[in-house]
Amino acid sequence: MQDWPASIADETELEDVLSRPDPALAADLAAVPGDILVLGAAGKMGPTLCRQAKRADPSRRVIAVARWSEEGLRARMESWGIECLTADLTDRAALAALPDAPNVVFMAARKFGSTGNEPLTWAMNVLLPAMVAERWASSRIVFFSTGNVLPLVPVISGGATEDVAPAPVGDYAASCLGRERVFQHAAATRGTACFGIRLNYAIDLRYGVLHDIATKVLEERPVPLAMGHANVIWQGDANAWTLRALRRADPTCPILNVTGPETVSVRWIARQFGARFGKAPLPEGQEAPDALLSNAARAFATFGYPSVPLARMLDWVAEWVARGGRSLGKATKFEVRDGRF
Repeated sequence: MQDWPASIADETELEDVLSRPDPALAADLAAVPGDILVLGAAGKMGPTLCRQAKRADPSRRVIAVARWSEEGLRARMESWGIECLTADLTDRAALAALPDAPNVVFMAARKFGSTGNEPLTWAMNVLLPAMVAERWASSRIVFFSTGNVLPLVPVISGGATEDVAPAPVGDYAASCLGRERVFQHAAATRGTACFGIRLNYAIDLRYGVLHDIATKVLEERPVPLAMGHANVIWQGDANAWTLRALRRADPTCPILNVTGPETVSVRWIARQFGARFGKAPLPEGQEAPDALLSNAARAFATFGYPSVPLARMLDWVAEWVARGGRSLGKATKFEVRDGRF
């Protein structure tokens, strides 16, 4: 059991908390020796995933690949002992020049800006995974997908399980299903050991569903209710499960829903933040009877339950937002119901 702090003072402590490994992660990584290559490592989750892998096994080579557009990120990650390489992953020559590695985590993707530039979205979300699956055909590959590939389900259903047939709405979701199919094809035809992570929604204090709602409540802006319920999981738990999935990658290409156990009411979340801020939330609209919800029971059976409970995430986010902690300025757009991102 992790001993979590009551509050998180700054980004240095936040990144420390997000990247703390536990014994289960160390044990699972010990079963998959060799370098870990993280493709698309400079996004919201990649830096702390890389650091978590390094902390779980300090002697292991962890290689992060990205374009490194965020100032100071590469130097910060190198200070954590992570080897950082620059590459345009859409360039076949650049892919070929990257090192071989027995363990690959594929995080590169495109979501926001998909509407209006659909060809690039499909190239990033389908063509690039096909190239990666071919380049590292003999490696274990864990790749990210999204709960958006699943249909909206009744709020009282408990969420869509992995047995529910995908029904993506919009180019982003459809292209993410294409990513899944490409890796499934590689597994079936080449025997590549793959594992898919259908994530929604990861929580950091600088972004995420809770951050979005907290900011609206604090700034006395309307909180949309049409997508009236959501699932959330601490980003550190989602990253740990992703790394632990390397041990479970195989040619059947398992795909698991990864999220928290609660079907959380957006209205209830807004009230929780309102109580902490001393402000009355401004709900807008009415909750629909269905929502984008995932049932992660199989993930819990595989990895255990998340280590950070919802109430603690609410406290951490509320304090962070109230004191003006940095925001990444990347809204989740969890309220979108038409698939247009």
